[in-house]
Amino acid sequence: MRIHIATDHAGLEFSTQLQHHLAAQGHQVIDHGPIEYDALDDYPAFCIRAAQAVVRDQAAGLEALGVVFGGSGNGEQIAANKVDGIRAALVWSIATAELAREHNDANVIAIGARQHTFDEASAFIDRFIETPFSREERHERRIAQIAAFETDGSLGPDPRATGPGTADDVQPDVLADDTSSFDPEAG
Repeated sequence: MRIHIATDHAGLEFSTQLQHHLAAQGHQVIDHGPIEYDALDDYPAFCIRAAQAVVRDQAAGLEALGVVFGGSGNGEQIAANKVDGIRAALVWSIATAELAREHNDANVIAIGARQHTFDEASAFIDRFIETPFSREERHERRIAQIAAFETDGSLGPDPRATGPGTADDVQPDVLADDTSSFDPEAG
């Protein structure tokens, strides 16, 4: 598989280790990050280029994923998600790495290089790469809803919009009623 990676100065050492780790597993690694350490460099262009390369490769029928990282992974995820066709997820555990692929068909993950050891982060990345998308209807439906919004701004119906007026007239509930239930396993 082709793996596009990007970082800024915060993950430069991590990037070098990761490239060797992934290459040893037989992946083709393409680095979109900085060439040398610069404490004032900016991650957006690096991460956006990596995300664009993932989209290009996937459109060409190649197996490709992306890994972006920096100090926290937050900004890197935001930057990658600005690229049309990217579903980037911030990953901080094995479970979030699995769910990013299995439920969201994420094609890029973001990791905070200052938040994890190399062994932890490489385990997250390995799990992300090896986990397939489940192709369950509910997950495909949700991904399609996100894609539709990105394409034309369309949203599904608002369940609180009842009676006359438009959805813009409806104010969201501040507090759910006492009869609502929460099941974190419902998915």
